Amino acid sequence: MTTWQATALTLFPEMFPGSLGCSLAGRALREGIWSMETQDLRNHGVGRHRNIDDTPFGGGAGMVMRPDVVSAALEDVDPAGRPVIYPTPRGRTLTQSDVRRYASGPGVVVLCGRYEGVDERVLEARDIEQVSIGDYILSGGEVAALVLLDACVRLLPGVMGSDSSATEESFSGGLLEYPHYTRPARWEGHDVPDVLLSGDHGAIARWRHEMAEMATRQRRPDLWAAYAARAGEDISRPAGMHAGVDRLN
Repeated sequence: MTTWQATALTLFPEMFPGSLGCSLAGRALREGIWSMETQDLRNHGVGRHRNIDDTPFGGGAGMVMRPDVVSAALEDVDPAGRPVIYPTPRGRTLTQSDVRRYASGPGVVVLCGRYEGVDERVLEARDIEQVSIGDYILSGGEVAALVLLDACVRLLPGVMGSDSSATEESFSGGLLEYPHYTRPARWEGHDVPDVLLSGDHGAIARWRHEMAEMATRQRRPDLWAAYAARAGEDISRPAGMHAGVDRLN
């Protein structure tokens, strides 16, 4: 079995593996399904104080991570075919499709930014992928790196207990996931939908698909538009009224 390799370039190596040392990811780490290494960017700092940042040209608040420091850190890493990823609000939105691509390869190298970010020249010169985990600002790239790595590790063979879990969850087919219910069947006056108690697997599958469509249309119109376009469907019709699926109340 080939070990999936994750490397984080960071000012805070102690933040890794963090939460990834627990639960399924932690067990997979201990079993050698994947590996986690860190490189302290400070080791490549310049001058007596090992500076890794400097003031921005053109003025402005904050500091910018130096291109020579980042480049030196990257040169100390053997990418071995792994993409170098820089989490940043300026990047394209990270999608499940990206995660599947990363997880299917030999691993990833993640550059964790700080301050106002990284000098643009090294990002362009080293062909670094820029991705965003959401439209908000974090104190640094380490938390975003943990999010990205968690999403990848859980897809590695042998990490999750059921292969069907990954194929039925949100985004796997372009839709959000259907709602889930468990015991007790009646809780605080709320009942589990009758169809889930029917034993009719075909009806249950249709209901779950409809609920996934409804949730996606109501909560993520961007995903719904893309899904409907791929399916060649008219998104003006109510969710659930597609492909012969009758609307359930």
